[in-house]
Formats: sequence, structure tokens, C-alpha cells
Amino acid sequence: MKIRILHTNDIHSRFENFARIVSKIDELKNDNTLILDAGDFNDFMRLEVQGTGGRAGCSLLNIAGYDAIAVGNNEGFQGIEILENMATSGKVQFLSCNLYKDDMSPIKGIRRSIIVEKGGIKFLVIGITPAFNEFFSLFNMYASNPIEEIHKEIEENRGKYDICVLLSHSGIRNDFAISENIEGIHIIIGGHSHSLMDNIDVVNGTLIHQSGKYGEYLGVLDVEIENGKIIGFNGENINTENIPQNDEIMKEISKQKCIALETLSKPLYKIDVDLWHDVVEENPITNLLADALMDVIPCDLSIINSGVISGGIRKGIVSNKKLLEISPSPLNPTYMEIKGKYIKEALRLSLKADVCLQDGRGAGFRGKYLGRLHISNAIIEHNGKDILKVKLKDGVLEDEKIYRVATSDYLQRGTGYTSLANNKNEKYNPEYMRDVLREYLKKKEFVERCFKDRWVRVE
Repeated sequence: MKIRILHTNDIHSRFENFARIVSKIDELKNDNTLILDAGDFNDFMRLEVQGTGGRAGCSLLNIAGYDAIAVGNNEGFQGIEILENMATSGKVQFLSCNLYKDDMSPIKGIRRSIIVEKGGIKFLVIGITPAFNEFFSLFNMYASNPIEEIHKEIEENRGKYDICVLLSHSGIRNDFAISENIEGIHIIIGGHSHSLMDNIDVVNGTLIHQSGKYGEYLGVLDVEIENGKIIGFNGENINTENIPQNDEIMKEISKQKCIALETLSKPLYKIDVDLWHDVVEENPITNLLADALMDVIPCDLSIINSGVISGGIRKGIVSNKKLLEISPSPLNPTYMEIKGKYIKEALRLSLKADVCLQDGRGAGFRGKYLGRLHISNAIIEHNGKDILKVKLKDGVLEDEKIYRVATSDYLQRGTGYTSLANNKNEKYNPEYMRDVLREYLKKKEFVERCFKDRWVRVE
């Protein structure tokens, strides 16, 4: 029996590309086709997704006829309520055998596995989620060791299926390791690492395939099965660039956008001044965020890069729509402890326009440029080429002294400004940067203070 598996991963709400994928799915599918997604389909930077609690993306999966999706980190990072909202919103099964509430009870709507029959062959489809417990714990969730959970799921379903498919949002390296350590997985459809695999990899008898990112490719895996064994296979990734968009999907995107706009455009409050933004130069809106972080996380100083904000905000009405537009990245306020010399090294780099203008790509980042570092509770004296002195309220920044710093998880990891990775004792807050902006843009004292320069040129 010949079975076709059509699969995607890491769409990250590039729904226009997904509309092209669906056109190709409609062309290629038959009665013996499994349609699967390996997670991070929904990205909450997208207005339609944010404004519907994730239901917009799920409606597209339903229209496309998907059988199952693995719970990726982006599905999980919105918290239990949103995850349950998505998982119960349609026919598509949300799968994760290793993601729980922190008391180890199940999350509503999330199934460990499903058995799907195609062409008389029964497929056990198991889902796994990456163990980002430093963030999941902020939302009262816990991801256990997937190896143990996969073993358990295979054993509990033994005799009920013919072929085991692991829908894995754990990255290609972990997929290889799982294949080497677990017998009985016939196929792994992977995601998370955004790997574009030209060919099917076979590790310990397990077929492994992944299809890049952003809906740029549709994965196709054809397998021939006889007596519960795969006796032949062929796979490819089909470029979607020149494929026409599916009309039904495009209409649904428009429908969901209208629903989201109605929710997100409601006025929150007004501000009285224009808060401009710049990538290279110090600017008030990033200063405001730096000051806000100091208030959210009491510490010695705060550091944030202007690239986490994508634009300024004019005086007048502030809405969640505007906040999402200017702060799309799901980045968390973060506490860390770090020596002064590493802070100074990062600030020195920030004087260079080419550094500020470099691609800000990194985990969780949804902007374009890295941007200038902004600081609170300190004055940076410089000559345009080098840092002369960093003055704090209680003295000058010392190279070997350890400072308590409020920042983002993006900078804490050393993204863009690598010296900042030399930190310890990190702690993460559950809210995002746009949540911080929402709270502090309405505080008059913070708006007034943000126009005070912290970068001072001294010749």
C-alpha cells in the first residue's frame, strides 16, 4: 500500500505562503494521505492570531484538512488558557505527549497521540514539545523528558497500530538522537530547527524529514508499506513561491483579520506627545522601555536594544493593535547578573552604526535590526568612537564588579551583543515587552523622563 504524508513545520503565521501550500495539498492529496504539521504554526506577532487567541490559525488548518499538529514552543508560550483555546477550536488534533500543567495533569484539548487509519493502515502519531521549562514554568506548565514519554506511548499502544509517526518539534539534532535511542519509530516529521532537508535521512531505520520554515516549502513523503513494514520511500520539499494562493484560505484570512481588528483596535488610553524611534540613535520610546524594565525588575541598571521596537508612536490613542505593530517580538523581561566589563564592551559596539543596523535575527525576535543599546539609571560618556565612562548613581561602572541588570531574554542570550551572554542567575518574567509598554506608556512620569539623554558625547 502506498501512503503519502504531506507535512509542514514552523509556518510562524506566514499565512499568505500557507495559502500556496494548501493549493498544492489539494493537488497532491488522495484518500491515502496524512497531512501533518510539526509545530510553531501560530506566531502571535500576527494580528489575526493575537486578536483571536490563536483561533485564526486553527481555522486555516481546519480548512486545509490537517490531521494533527505538534504543540510547538510558540503554541505553548502564550499560556494554558490560549493553548486550550486553540486545541479545542476545531477538528485538528493538537499533540504533545510531554507537555503538562505544572501539577502534571493534562492540558485540555492536548492529546498524547492519535491513531489514524489510511488505506487500511493504522498510524500511531505521537507529538512532542521542546522542554523550554524556564519559560513554560512562567505559565504553570512543564515539559517532561520526551524519550521516556515516547517509550510509554509506544508501549501503551502496542498492537493497535502498524506504523509509528513521531511529530516532533524538537529540532533535527534531537530527532537524530531520538532515532538512535528508541526502537519502533518508523517516521519522524520534524520542526523547530527550520531545517530544509533535500533528502530523507535514515537513522537506525527511522525516516526523518523536515521542510524548512515560513511555508516556503511543502514536505512530501511517499512510503510503500507491506505487512507493517516500510519497503520503499521517496521524499522531497516542493518550493511554494510560484504556486497560486488558495482562495478559501485567503478569504478566511480576511475574515479573521476583521475579527481581530475589532478586538485589538479598541482604545486603551491617550498619550500627549510623539515618542519617536530610531535604530541607530538614542530615542525616547526605547528609553521609556529601559526605564520601565528598571521598575518591573528592581536592579542596578537596565539595558535594552532599540531593535525590539519596530517604530514610534504618535500622540493620541494607544491600542493593542498599535502595540503589536511596534513590539511584535515575544521577548520577556529578564534579570541577570554580569560584570561591568561585559556591559561596557556591548555599549562600545553599540556606537557603531553597522552593528546597530545588522540583522537582528535570533530566538523570539520578530523585528529587523539589532539596534542601539539603551540604558536606564546610568549616563554613558563617549567620544563617538569609544566609551569613556559609565556613571551610575553610586559611582562609575567597574570592570570586575558584578551588576544586577534588567534586560530581555534576547540580550541575555548574547544575541547581537555577544559579551552580554557572560551572565549568571538569570530569571525570566512571564509578560512580553509590549505588555510592559502598555503599562508604562500611560504613566506620565515615565513619558516625561524618556526624553532625557543617557548617551552624552564628550570631546
